[in-house]
Amino acid sequence: MRALIVDDSRFVRGFLRTLLEEKGIECVEAGDGKAGLDRLHGELAFDLALLDWNMPVMNGFEMLQAMRAQGYTGTKVLMVTTEAENEFILRALDAGADEYLMKPFDDQALNEKLAMLGLVEA
Repeated sequence: MRALIVDDSRFVRGFLRTLLEEKGIECVEAGDGKAGLDRLHGELAFDLALLDWNMPVMNGFEMLQAMRAQGYTGTKVLMVTTEAENEFILRALDAGADEYLMKPFDDQALNEKLAMLGLVEA
């Protein structure tokens, strides 16, 4: 299994990478949505994309919209963001996000979301 981590914070990317790799998930990182789309268009296939909402160049919501418009429907999308208002959650889900995880989070919260997506055992 392979995950694409898209966040402008190097710390958050590293934190997610550590948690995911402990579960046996291979990780690739990008610092903004445009770089994330570039990785997506590369040779590797991704089972999961973890997208921050607020990033420079292209934000995670824009990346999500582009992914779904370009036919990347088999990649599960988990929004991982500080945006906690219902409006943001509903917009993301309506645009094709599969789940939504609020920052800050811990391994247990991440694991619950991954289990909801059918990617790990509960």
